[in-house]
Amino acid sequence: MTEIHLPADRSVVHLVRHGEVANPRGVLYGRIPGFHLSEDGRLMAKAAADFLAGRDVTVLMSSPLERALETAEPLEAQFGLAAVIDERLIEPWNHFEGMTFGIGDGALRQPRHWRYLVNPMRPSWGEPYQDIAARMLAAVGDAARAARGHEAVCVSHQLPIWVTRRSAEGRRLWHHPARRQCALASVTSLTYEAGRLTGVAYAEPAGPGRGRVAGA
Repeated sequence: MTEIHLPADRSVVHLVRHGEVANPRGVLYGRIPGFHLSEDGRLMAKAAADFLAGRDVTVLMSSPLERALETAEPLEAQFGLAAVIDERLIEPWNHFEGMTFGIGDGALRQPRHWRYLVNPMRPSWGEPYQDIAARMLAAVGDAARAARGHEAVCVSHQLPIWVTRRSAEGRRLWHHPARRQCALASVTSLTYEAGRLTGVAYAEPAGPGRGRVAGA
């Protein structure tokens, strides 16, 4: 495969969402340790790595959570790089972490949780969208500078990637969670020229519609 090389003043940062997690109870696992990729999730991670094969990737960063580090493994093998852990790529904190989310037997059955739903624009149940975007854009900016003239990969999670994309495209950060375009093992690519963001692209190497997984 022919390797793709970029002009010296351009860099591309690929934001890779982790693959499917083994989560039979459907809990919102958030930052809880011990949640690993399922067998399908490992295949998804390999699909993302295969999709990026031939790219001139010189920087590889990852969220510290197990599912992200496991998604980074085929990328490490593909590019001969060791993933550098960056805490700024982590899943946002969430009040409902460790619970199931629903009206039946989920957290919404208990009135004591209702007050956390009053402001979906902040959101009131977790880390503010503005804070997520700020830390993610700082990490992506560092990756773009480190990979100037080359490409970087950052393995992260659905919400941080989606909020970063919305910010990059100049859209409001609050949104309906069911409408996020950030499937499992998807690749959201940000192009920088002379330090300025000039383009956003999106791909689903593991196939479409594989994004609705609790706690992802």
